Amino acid sequence: MDNLPRYAVFGNPVAHSKSPQIHRQFALQENVAIQYDRILAEPDTFAQVIRRFFDDGGQGANITVPFKTEAYQWVDELSPRAEVAGAVNTVIPLGNGRFRGDNTDGVGLVNDIVQACGVAVRNRRILILGAGGAVRGVVPELLAQHPAGITIANRTEAKALDLAVRFGIQALPLNQLPEDYFDIIINGTSGSLNGALPDVSAKVFGKCLLAYDMVYGAAAAGFLSFARESGAQQTADGLGMLVAQAACSYQLWRGFKPDIVPVIRYMKEAEVL
Repeated sequence: MDNLPRYAVFGNPVAHSKSPQIHRQFALQENVAIQYDRILAEPDTFAQVIRRFFDDGGQGANITVPFKTEAYQWVDELSPRAEVAGAVNTVIPLGNGRFRGDNTDGVGLVNDIVQACGVAVRNRRILILGAGGAVRGVVPELLAQHPAGITIANRTEAKALDLAVRFGIQALPLNQLPEDYFDIIINGTSGSLNGALPDVSAKVFGKCLLAYDMVYGAAAAGFLSFARESGAQQTADGLGMLVAQAACSYQLWRGFKPDIVPVIRYMKEAEVL
């Protein structure tokens, strides 16, 4: 194991992450062996922990909640999409102790909504719940699809307003969202990881074509059930997004482009077993 190329995902919490299984499937496609670990970091130790990982030979890292904005500050240079997003989910070592940050979240989300869910983003009215690093990463890619508009709502209104100004979109308080209005509703809050639902009225889902939770599996079940009961025509968790953004990261690290379709199928079957 010591001689294998080493990669890892950094987060808190991180024990639930399916990234190791996904990247091992990519490695099988490439016909190589890799080591991919989950690494728990505390809020005040992220910089030291990720630096130690790379000092010990790490060759690439994924970043998840709550460190995407901190990773944005930590890296030495940024891809254009990471710079626009203000968040980093992929770190690539450049040599000489320097690192490049990228963000593949938006590509993964749009790919899943349009291709897997079959819902066009163009001319749709989109509501995003949450204003953390994950949301920062997806707004630019959603805007590139030319929606009719994007509204962001968050428990801490100041964070929603900050993103609204940054991206030129609308921010509204959770209790002032219009009813029977939004076509696509995306849950980007971290509350799903703890089973918490966003504090929004069921009537907000009245004309919803797709309710999408950016987390996956059991963590998404509460929000998606609430959305269906409230009138959403279709629901989806973030597994497809996870696999698609991971494939982009893998390609950035290794120059190999994985086929995501069989990996999504494998992960869905693995969830059942």
